[in-house]
Order: sequence, then structure tokens, then C-alpha cells
Amino acid sequence: MVDQNPKNRLNPEQYASLKAEIVAPYRGLRQFFYIAFGASGFLGAFVFFFQVLAGRDVDSALPSLALQVAIVALMVFLWRWEQRQQQRPESVKKP
Repeated sequence: MVDQNPKNRLNPEQYASLKAEIVAPYRGLRQFFYIAFGASGFLGAFVFFFQVLAGRDVDSALPSLALQVAIVALMVFLWRWEQRQQQRPESVKKP
């Protein structure tokens, strides 16, 4: 017969993983988006920086460059904030 005790069904790694997912659902998906949007912003900033440096269409390239830099800064901030929340002890977290 199969043992029906739910504690015996999961190994400790699986249990810890599920417990972490309950505390912060979709953390991996959010981090993927932070990386994807940050990389996109970095590439855009790279293109607009060299467009401004070349002096081509500076009036429209400069605001776009500022927007791309702001997106990269926001993604870095969100990534670091997510990491701080993950390292925070369980006893300090409030429901």
C-alpha cells in the first residue's frame, strides 16, 4: 500500500521550493521580465546614445535615450528590491 502521510510524499527540497513559491508567487517570472525589459532598454539606450553621438536627429533621439536609461534604472531597482525581499528573514515579513 501507498503511505498516505503528505509529509512523506515530498522530499525536503521540493517542500522548501513549494513553501518559497507560496511566500512569493511568480518570483521567477517577474525576474525574467526584469532581465528581458532591462536588456531591451540597454539595447535601445545603446542605439540612441550612438545616434545622439553622431548628431543625427538629436531632438527626437535624446528623449528616447532618457526613456531607455530610465527603463534600465527601473529594472535594476526592481531586481534589487526583489533580491532584498528574498533575503529578508521570515520573521520580519508581514502577511
